[in-house]
Amino acid sequence: MDVAVLGATGDVGRQVCTQLVERQVLPTTSRLQLVGRPGGSSGRAVHGLRADLVDAYDEHAPVLDVALDPADVVADVVVVAAGRTVPPRSDGVPPSRAELAAENAAVFRDYADALAAHGSGSEVVVVVSNPVELGVAVMAERLGRHRVIGMGAWLDTLRFRREIAVQLGVRRHRVGGFVGGQHGDDAVPLWSTVRISGLDLAERQRAVARLRGGRTLATFPAEVARAKADLLALAATDIADAFALIDSWPPDLRALARPWMTHQSGAKTATGTASATIDLLETVLDGRDIVVAGQVALAGEVAVGGEPVHGVLGVPVVLGPEGWGHVLLDPLPDDEDTRMAEAAAAVAAGSAPWTSGAPPRTPAAAPATAPATATAPEVHR
Repeated sequence: MDVAVLGATGDVGRQVCTQLVERQVLPTTSRLQLVGRPGGSSGRAVHGLRADLVDAYDEHAPVLDVALDPADVVADVVVVAAGRTVPPRSDGVPPSRAELAAENAAVFRDYADALAAHGSGSEVVVVVSNPVELGVAVMAERLGRHRVIGMGAWLDTLRFRREIAVQLGVRRHRVGGFVGGQHGDDAVPLWSTVRISGLDLAERQRAVARLRGGRTLATFPAEVARAKADLLALAATDIADAFALIDSWPPDLRALARPWMTHQSGAKTATGTASATIDLLETVLDGRDIVVAGQVALAGEVAVGGEPVHGVLGVPVVLGPEGWGHVLLDPLPDDEDTRMAEAAAAVAAGSAPWTSGAPPRTPAAAPATAPATATAPEVHR
């Protein structure tokens, strides 16, 4: 199977390409298409990236191809890492989702229209660029909703699991559980889905109660806002103290605050983002059906706040070689249900100016049903 990476020379795109080749995810007979834009810096750099990858990994590299026109993108799996990342303003405040949407909506549309017109009609699209929910909405409108998944909820899920594992002193692969909602401040840690290998129901409930410390998600947005303010103030004098402060917080708050502080520090999260993306790619390329979390275009499969969701939201789904199939989300506790409803409303409001408002297209043949024994993929650290 072949993979195309849109925005191959960006921070995340370059990491995705490098990890695909370095980890030998693709055999030498497959093709990795490096996609840039003509007339700009990426149009030049993509040729250099190809040469660099060949230089480093010639013995086991797949066929490396360069494309500079959206109409030339041809692959079984397409990674959308294209678009702009608006830098933080001088006051340290990062760009809003509306600013990112204004920058990237046209990029999403251009590639979605090109894939709809020139693609095979069966590509699976993994959206990485932000706002990831808008990217999923635009792609799903044009390509069919089951073929498009956003990786933001999976990245948030891996971070959540890691923070729980650290608190318990176990390896991350022993921790299950998902993060849903919107990637960013409206991410919803779904504590009710947490599972810990080796603990029975009663033991797990006690462990989760201890980790949460009596808190509910009703206070979570205020905690996130206060955490950011505290971190900005502390980082102005000592960035190490800011990261140390994060370590003192509960796992769900750490899962959101740590990557945010990483960006504020001047570093980026490209390596972790790419690794989470590779998890999803390996699932699709290997032909497995596995439960992950992802932003998908729903058509009433989930109800939150008493209303079915018709739009994009991060939820646990079964992902396989044809895209995502079933949503696996049991009825939620009140605090999680309320936060998911608020996240759904935020996604809908943020996407409305850039989408048609029509329901996303559903292909005639949906992916096969999930096996009852579906499990989460191995986590790469």
